[in-house]
Amino acid sequence: MFNKLKENFFSFFSNDIGIDLGTANALVYIKGLGVVIDEPSTVAYNNKTGTIIAVGFSAKEMVGRTPEHITTERPIIDGVISNFEIAGEMIAYLINKAEKEYKKKFVLFGPRVVIGVPSGITNVEARAVRDAAIDAGARKVYIVEEPMAAAIGSELPVKHARGTIIVDIGGGTTDIAVIALGGVVNSKKIVIAGDRFNRDIEDYMKEKFRLLIGENTAEMLKLNVGSVTKRDRKGIAKGRDLVSGLAREVEVTSVDIKAAMKSSIDALLEAIREVIETTPPEVLSDSIDNGIYLSGGGALIDGLHLLISKQTKLPVHVVDDPLMAVVNGTGIILEDVNFYKETILSEENEGPIII
Repeated sequence: MFNKLKENFFSFFSNDIGIDLGTANALVYIKGLGVVIDEPSTVAYNNKTGTIIAVGFSAKEMVGRTPEHITTERPIIDGVISNFEIAGEMIAYLINKAEKEYKKKFVLFGPRVVIGVPSGITNVEARAVRDAAIDAGARKVYIVEEPMAAAIGSELPVKHARGTIIVDIGGGTTDIAVIALGGVVNSKKIVIAGDRFNRDIEDYMKEKFRLLIGENTAEMLKLNVGSVTKRDRKGIAKGRDLVSGLAREVEVTSVDIKAAMKSSIDALLEAIREVIETTPPEVLSDSIDNGIYLSGGGALIDGLHLLISKQTKLPVHVVDDPLMAVVNGTGIILEDVNFYKETILSEENEGPIII
């Protein structure tokens, strides 16, 4: 009782912040306000001095336009923190921006922070994330894996004995998890997700049309034209002709995008089948009625849920607001940390009290 009263007192005079530390985008949730920050997970730094120049949108705008002494980098690649220092700078930027722009009228203490991280994170990586948040002024830090956060954010029954299968298709990785009793019963992470689909489309455009396109164009084709069913959709792709070197545009159909992504989609389907085949039958039997839930940006690919359902013989549902599922999950955890204690990967002891 005393600890609950203590925490309520601290929370009254501080912000509670949830962060989705994604490969492509980082999102920030503030208790009482919802999602307030959605920026690219990109950092720009000076190679000569080692200083950070920009983070988020301003860093994203520099991609492909920087001189030799400036580098733009994503600190998380294929679901793995590739640069601890840069990742720490990004976490600090997000916390400081949230604290500065959405500060309560009376703030006496540092915030509690829940951070969603890629599944399979190592102890070293978890420590780096916690330390970065503490250094940025966080009073307490909780780490939760993204598929669990996505399930919570989609209001799935993660604490029930009945099993729930969630497939979180993000930018760098896809997390497939079977969740029951507040924990992960079976899971698999693969580096086939939004970024891989974009590269597939870029490669296909080079091979079939001899056209060089950028990542943003590939993303547009994936979302606006792409379909893994027989749906007939068309769009225009603009790029540089690999033969003449001049600008050119071509018409692209959903058949093209389906062909481009086929090998990656097949690998995704195989990974889902593998998780299903290695899940205890008692837990799996629950999913015959519940089915599979899709979250993340990849869930928005036209017809993907229908294809997965056809291949697995299970009903497949796209969760409400799949792009925000993880960050919404961090927000729900903040509402009652004790209730979701079993779902938290690790917890940092009380940090410094910032007054």
